[in-house]
Amino acid sequence: MDTEKYLTEWREHYRHDLLDDILPFWLNHGLDKVNGGVYTCVDREGKLMDGTKSVWFQGRCPFVYSFAYNNIDRRPEYLAMAKNCIDFIEAHCIDPTDGRMYFEVTADGRPLRKRRYVFSECFAAIAMAEYSKATGDRSYAEKALKLFKEIVRFISTPGILEPKYLPTQPAIGHSITMILINTASRIREVIPDPELDRQIDNSLELIRTKFMHPEFKALLEMVTPEGELIDTINGRVINPGHCIETAWFLLEEAHYRGWDEGKGKEIKEMALQILDWSWEWGWDEEFGGIINFRDCKGFPAQDYSQDMKFWWPQTEAVIATLYAYLATGDTKYLEMHRMANDWTYEFLPDPVYGEWFGYLHRDGSVAQPAKGNLFKGPFHVPRMLIKSQMLIDEILAVHVRK
Repeated sequence: MDTEKYLTEWREHYRHDLLDDILPFWLNHGLDKVNGGVYTCVDREGKLMDGTKSVWFQGRCPFVYSFAYNNIDRRPEYLAMAKNCIDFIEAHCIDPTDGRMYFEVTADGRPLRKRRYVFSECFAAIAMAEYSKATGDRSYAEKALKLFKEIVRFISTPGILEPKYLPTQPAIGHSITMILINTASRIREVIPDPELDRQIDNSLELIRTKFMHPEFKALLEMVTPEGELIDTINGRVINPGHCIETAWFLLEEAHYRGWDEGKGKEIKEMALQILDWSWEWGWDEEFGGIINFRDCKGFPAQDYSQDMKFWWPQTEAVIATLYAYLATGDTKYLEMHRMANDWTYEFLPDPVYGEWFGYLHRDGSVAQPAKGNLFKGPFHVPRMLIKSQMLIDEILAVHVRK
């Protein structure tokens, strides 16, 4: 493989897909010019199927458009999209009775549902941080930090969030542990605070000592508070895409700390171990692509979508393998990137109406063709396209054009 040619060509491909397909798709079909905010429940062509708004995406969308503005192309319409969504969050998505955010609201912002998670808050926080970086308006960095401290209060104060299980089965979850690393690191870029660093360190320690299980060569999604296996169908779940995403969050933190020395090196080695384990569990040797769920003891997975190929694990694999190659220079990871990238581009982009399919059967055939819903919208795909360009630029400088 001609590494420079391979990476340079894919960098341009990612740029084209981002600027000429993905970001315009959501500007054209998602932007709500009447009520503010963004719609995501659109069909294959981009026609609105449901005016219900995902509060996750009122945060995810402005993060992505601000991230693109900061790193790829400083187009004013990206900042306008971001501001539109952040304004909608502040006007409609926060419950005034307790400060928590909703999960779904109506088109005009009336509350529909809250959940026991704080992901809406996390995505809003990273949006405000990235928008602050784009505009230079420190007030949004301060809002992001304030919201982060509220998130910490929500999850650490008994009684605010309903536990997933009753006291008969106490458990802690990988998802909130890993997302807080990314949330804190994004905010740290625009406003430093000791609580951000403490949370990152705490999450890293939990992943290392509780969720990583060498006896299964796996990172588990749920364990006891002591880090022990919960030997049930739900307790044995491995979510390879989620673990691969965690791996690159850790590589990013290792890079920040200097990944060839001290704590940074330790974090890098932990991240690479998670990536290697998760690739082994997730890569489908028969059909290619990252599979949804596995059982750490090899029993059949319970989830009905267990053998499907969703869009987001593939995008996370593309990022993580590039990050691992940057961190190590090991061509093993460049080959893993080629495998993940080739499969992704063979099956996910829609050549007719643009954007990407989200839900595929195991063999890569389309399960349903909608471009968005409450969980899929402008986030994983554009984040991958942005981050991959950034990583390739660094790889070319470090490993290729020395």
